Amino acid sequence: MASNDCGQQYPYAVYHSRPEVNVAIGYGSDAEAQAKGLSFDNETIRRGFIRKVYLILLGQLVITFGAVAVFVYSEDAKNFAAQHLWLFWVAIGIMLLTMLSMICCERVRRETPTNFIFLGMFTVAESFLLGVAASRFAPKEVLIAIGITAAICLALTLFAFQTKYDFTMMGGILIACLVALLFFGFLTIFMHGKIISLLYSSAGAVLFSIYLVYDTQLMMGGTHKYAISPEEYIFATLNLYLDIINIFLDILNILGITQD
Repeated sequence: MASNDCGQQYPYAVYHSRPEVNVAIGYGSDAEAQAKGLSFDNETIRRGFIRKVYLILLGQLVITFGAVAVFVYSEDAKNFAAQHLWLFWVAIGIMLLTMLSMICCERVRRETPTNFIFLGMFTVAESFLLGVAASRFAPKEVLIAIGITAAICLALTLFAFQTKYDFTMMGGILIACLVALLFFGFLTIFMHGKIISLLYSSAGAVLFSIYLVYDTQLMMGGTHKYAISPEEYIFATLNLYLDIINIFLDILNILGITQD
């Protein structure tokens, strides 16, 4: 866990992660382009896929930020979590188990209702962890972080839908940057200080903002080089959810550092 000079700890090793699995479809040859036109590029299928992803994502965010509100404003919830530390480790175990299952097992993330059960368990565990992390901050800081996160995500989503730039070709570069960020995160365990924490959080916020554009365009399909299969709506939702959560945590940490 990383910490700042005030002794607050932030479990970023848990949150600064995202699933990486090859579920994207690339379109290069004429045959592939024709297949694209018959499957994902069909307007009805594509719009239905995008609508389903955002509806599921909305449900996840309502649960998550509902949990954040409970932990931030309820002293009983804070005391309960402090007195039952084993729940934190159980939540981490459930979060990792369900996420890895959805990444590694195609049947888990594609078959209904198994995919919704695993995504629901993941969301509940992640919401608990996020609530515990957010409870270390003042309510005003949390509300400001939520507002900034919402504004950033809305602006980046509109940008992803409108821009002519294709971010789906940046997958390799983004993975390399993510690995570098993870190593930086491990260094912050041993190198304490406001500047280090501020640099780490700022880099994370920028990286996951780019990831949000990347994942949004993968979901859109259309003229982009790569796209996620319409059957991978759970995976698409998981990517967007983790992007938003990571942006929120980084902004919250930045606010906590700058307002100390």
